Amino acid sequence: MEDEIEPADVRILKALQEDGRLTNQALAETVGLSTSPSWRRVRHLEETGVIQGYRAILDRRAIGLGVLAFIRVKIDSHSAAEAEAFADEVIGLDEVVACYSIAGDADFLLQVVSPDLDAYADFAMSTLRRLPRIKEMQTTFVLKEIKGFDGFPLKFAGKSGRHGR
Repeated sequence: MEDEIEPADVRILKALQEDGRLTNQALAETVGLSTSPSWRRVRHLEETGVIQGYRAILDRRAIGLGVLAFIRVKIDSHSAAEAEAFADEVIGLDEVVACYSIAGDADFLLQVVSPDLDAYADFAMSTLRRLPRIKEMQTTFVLKEIKGFDGFPLKFAGKSGRHGR
């Protein structure tokens, strides 16, 4: 089946998560393939959406973002239209670096960055809290980042036979 993630694909994904700037030659050597099969596999992983892009990983503090917070948000209505409207508004907020629709006692979980606590307070009170449909929000500030996102675990890749598409 074309959608299966093979062991060579897992090796490629692991190598690219560690260093997305690898040349095809270096990638092929790292994963034990010749350059043509390596290139074809990478292109296939890109075309099928397994690889969604390449980015530089930045140190948020080095670019002036000293505050990292998670905000749990409850909205007034649980209709699909209301949830979608809230999500559409949140997508446009630069301070929100990730947003998830969640189960449990809140509807959304937002990951937010800010230069400092004053800037966060201004954002929370002047921007976020003023969005329509917010019933309640609760902020949790990160005191120390123990383990930040560093790529997905690949030990499960290919186990189901499909990659979620």
